[in-house]
Order: sequence, then structure tokens, then C-alpha cells
Amino acid sequence: EQDWATLVRSMAAGDQLALHTLYEMAHRMVFTLIMRITANRETAEELTIDVFHDVWRRASRYDAANGTVLGWIMNQARSRAIDRLRFESRQKRSPGDDAEPLAEIAAEPRDALELRAEAQSLRVALATLTPNERQAIETTFFGGLTHAEAAARLNQPLGTIKTRIRSGLHKLRRALAAESQR
Repeated sequence: EQDWATLVRSMAAGDQLALHTLYEMAHRMVFTLIMRITANRETAEELTIDVFHDVWRRASRYDAANGTVLGWIMNQARSRAIDRLRFESRQKRSPGDDAEPLAEIAAEPRDALELRAEAQSLRVALATLTPNERQAIETTFFGGLTHAEAAARLNQPLGTIKTRIRSGLHKLRRALAAESQR
């Protein structure tokens, strides 16, 4: 985590190489989360870029006391994806449009293979979580709830939910990093 925080500090000082390094470390996780929420590859690609643009612009405002760098980035990704879904629902889109099958999401066979590989990596990483960590992360990130809403839904203290999410994201980051090195 210290390396991640160092990268954010370097970005705040204008280091574009630090942004590139952070992007390489986290873009798959960000893309996968957004893809899971929106079920739309183009949207996920667009929002992933938007998230890292925001990370670049907001680097000077990152505060380690408020959580990990990965948590900060993933929260931005989650918020962007949910905002997009809300916007699209206000546009009166038909309900089935966002639930495209994999073949429609991936324009080319290579894209479909890449998506399957990323999905498998995510499944392996999710298997490293405790049931409580997984439940907290799925309820918050994939269910589109705030930490407070997740705590209320799961009938758990807010601090417990935040701790489970933080430890779960740490495990996911390690597992996905190990998986990407294979």
C-alpha cells in the first residue's frame, strides 16, 4: 500500500509516469468492477479512463487516513458506474438493454477470451475472501449501496463493514496481482 500511496503523491506532483504505473496496477480491477455493475463493455472502457483521469486530477486530495489507494480508486469507479446507470435509467432506456450477453459485449472473439480470462481471475481472487468480506464488498460495490446502507442491510456496525471491505480489497489486490504475474 505504501507503494500505491507514493505513486499518488508523485502524481500530485505532476509525474505522468506514476499515473501510468498506477493505471497498469489497477486498471483491470477497475474495468472488471465497472463491467460487473454496468454490463456494458464500451461503458466500462469509457468509465475506466474517466476514473483514472479523476484520480490524476484529485491526486493531491488523496488522504491515506480515509482508506487505501485501491479503495479510493474503486470507490470512484463504483460511483461513476452507478451514476451512469442512474443517468441511463432516467433516459427511459428499456430494462433489458444493459444486460447484454457476452457475445454482444465483446465485439471480437479475442475480446470475449480476454473477458473470460479477466472474469476467471476475478473469481479466483474472490475465492480468497471470507464470506463476510465477500458479502460486504458485493453488497456495497455490486449492489450499489453506500457503506452505511450496506451496514443497515446486513445488520452490522458501519465500522465492521468498512473493515471487511478494506481487508477484502487488500486481499483482492494481492490475489489479482499474483494472478496477473502468471
